[in-house]
Amino acid sequence: MSKRAAVQKRLPAMLALVLLLPLLGGCWDNRDINHRSLPIVMGIGQADAGYKVYLQLPEITKDSLSIRIVSGTGPTVSEVVDRISTNMESQVDLLHLKLIVVDRSYAEKGMKDSISGFMRSRDLSPKTMIAICEDPLDRFFKEYEKKMNSNQTLLYDYFETNAGWNPEIARTRVWEMFRSVNSFTRDVFVPIVKLGTATPVEIAGSAIIRNGRMVGRIAPDETLLANIFNGRGAQGKIEVMNHATVLVLSNRMTHKSAMNGNRAILNSTVHIKVSILETKGSPTVSLIEQELKQVLEARYDKLLAVIRKHRADILGIGQFFRTKLSREELADWREAYLPYMQMKVHVKASVQNEGNLKIKQQ
Repeated sequence: MSKRAAVQKRLPAMLALVLLLPLLGGCWDNRDINHRSLPIVMGIGQADAGYKVYLQLPEITKDSLSIRIVSGTGPTVSEVVDRISTNMESQVDLLHLKLIVVDRSYAEKGMKDSISGFMRSRDLSPKTMIAICEDPLDRFFKEYEKKMNSNQTLLYDYFETNAGWNPEIARTRVWEMFRSVNSFTRDVFVPIVKLGTATPVEIAGSAIIRNGRMVGRIAPDETLLANIFNGRGAQGKIEVMNHATVLVLSNRMTHKSAMNGNRAILNSTVHIKVSILETKGSPTVSLIEQELKQVLEARYDKLLAVIRKHRADILGIGQFFRTKLSREELADWREAYLPYMQMKVHVKASVQNEGNLKIKQQ
């Protein structure tokens, strides 16, 4: 084959490659990381113009790292962020956002629109966590900025499992909030934070969120029970009457659900393994197990009463009845079934080890 014939044979392939060149996007729209601002925390509250948004931005220089808080107002959260980005020397990128702090008054009116907007726009990760602030956000971020120094992840570390999180703190992400807004049978509980005295921030329990709106709250020990119910209770500490303090090593749940006419029935059993941290007096292992059972069952009864009162299924109890009720009936789960259901949580406690303590078995 001549050289000319070889070129003619390859010509169609070469033309096809040339035609494909305009379709190759390349990296024309990428920005260098030096020209991007990556906030870790965002605060959202209400203002006369619509929303007031706070961004915690890092400022990196050659010799140091500092933090600054910038804010702005506007009719939508996206517009406020765009306006802040326009007035800065770098572009604000929310894809690395870790935590959204929502003003309590806004949470009580409803966060549905903002949550739906986050999921539609995809400007931030659906794994971003959410917390509710009891203090006015102006004061909270002003004081918080003074206390965090150069630690830009200080607030986020409270909710990070590899840092300061413990099972008395709720962990709720944007996608879980969005799911609850569109679910008949599942609500969520969100951590409540406030300015601390001895520490920069204090955890003040959890907010009960129904259909995107805060309708009530539970204490930290009740948050622990909710986390145990959802399989997140390991390493939680429980005070057993006046005799001992125990550490939760592991836990699992078993459930039996049924319908008796129009009444839902659920019997749940918590299988919990604990280790004894300290004791008062000379209690036996069986006494500690019995008292732990009584304490947890009484606390679960109290938690269930709160759930019925607010008609908010933060434990996802309705999930066990999805095959027993029609879709139309599930749509009325919170109003027609949850407040009147018969539910009992039984606890089976087991002491796995006594650490360095020697106590009686009987």
